[in-house]
Amino acid sequence: MKRFQIPTLLILLKIPSVLTFPLPPDDLDFAKQYLKQIYSFKDDSSILLQGSKDAFKASVKKMQEFFSLRVTGELDYSTLEVMKRPRCGFRDVLRYNIGNLKWKHNKITYRIINYTQRLKESYVNNAINNAFQVWSDVTPLKFIRVLEGEADIMISFQYREHGDGSPFDGPGNLLAHAFSPGANIGGDTHFDAEEAWSNNSEGYNLFIVAAHEFGHALGLSHSQDVGALMFPIYTYINYEDFVLPHDDVQGIQALYGSSNKPDRKLHPVTPKKCDNSLSFDAACTLRGEKVYFKDRFVWRVHPNRKTSDLLVTNTQWPFLPSKIDASYEDKNMNINRFFQGTKYWDVYGYDLIPTSPGSIYEFGFPQTVKKIDAAVQISKTKKTFFFVENECWSYDESTRRMDEGYPKLIEDEWPGVASPVGAALQVNDLIYLFHQFMVFRYDYNDKTVREIAYANSEICI
Repeated sequence: MKRFQIPTLLILLKIPSVLTFPLPPDDLDFAKQYLKQIYSFKDDSSILLQGSKDAFKASVKKMQEFFSLRVTGELDYSTLEVMKRPRCGFRDVLRYNIGNLKWKHNKITYRIINYTQRLKESYVNNAINNAFQVWSDVTPLKFIRVLEGEADIMISFQYREHGDGSPFDGPGNLLAHAFSPGANIGGDTHFDAEEAWSNNSEGYNLFIVAAHEFGHALGLSHSQDVGALMFPIYTYINYEDFVLPHDDVQGIQALYGSSNKPDRKLHPVTPKKCDNSLSFDAACTLRGEKVYFKDRFVWRVHPNRKTSDLLVTNTQWPFLPSKIDASYEDKNMNINRFFQGTKYWDVYGYDLIPTSPGSIYEFGFPQTVKKIDAAVQISKTKKTFFFVENECWSYDESTRRMDEGYPKLIEDEWPGVASPVGAALQVNDLIYLFHQFMVFRYDYNDKTVREIAYANSEICI
């Protein structure tokens, strides 16, 4: 297997904090500006005065409620961390569309006023066209490009203060904004000219941002569904893999109706943590947290919090595949290892180890193995178990070789556990092995199943 050197610098983990400390003045100023632009906070007097403090706290509560954070009104570090994520500049409101604002006609014109220097004009044209198609595929809407004169949706790249009352802030944070349907500026869509626009995963993907902004230009507000295109935080999705989520389909069709064209796409639905039929694709520990993967989502369960946090995996690890097959924490090396297909990625906190990705065949698997279903490292033995269909393999991390006598049948090595095992992790002295919607809490020393529960009992808290 490939070897690497762990960086000696301490990494500040992106774990939600419930602690509150005095924040640096720059962070407080940033938060005030954020709340002004996104939550209509009016800072008419010094933040030290009681009236302004109450208004500030009320705005923080609105933001925490929207993002399903702990609603305290305090600007703690977890709240500030969400504020600093790259996002759309459209305001967050707790309803799906803005008073049923919509275009009264189904043939909507658009015009590209100018271009970014970051991309070829042909890339911009394709991104814009593909972004409109996201919405025309599921509605009766047709989008027609015009090259001159006024259009319903005027598209441009703008710098900082650009005359619409919603200035951009330079690289990062606020990426773009659009105006709801209507006369004059209605429908117009602006992109921050200083962003690192791209047609891939680097910087900010223009297609993804444009598709989101055109949702606003058609009448949608932000969604609280973290899996929705209209969720305000930027998340990269490869264009070839993109399918408009179910939440967005419902929202746009409530305004314009459905398309007459047959729709054979499976529009993804964000999994619900208290669904008793929920199963996991992978699981692992991460420096004290428990982490559970499902489709392109990840739940994080921190021991100091009473709730589980649902995130899109690529917001945490943008270099990983959208869907994870298996994962485990190697506490000896202080890394996490993620598997998808025949590849694996080694990650130190939130940084990709330079030797990644590697091949699963470096572990000693035969070529007949095409994917790993689950993996877990046993803390007492320092061995890692890999689960593949109805078999398991024991891997010695110190010698970097598979142990003799493997693979073995799961029913022989782990009596009482159903196969295949879809996810696994160690919690205190027990090994949690997930099979479909069940979790087997297993005592490895006694080779017995201590308890069987619903898989979602791990996150439905």
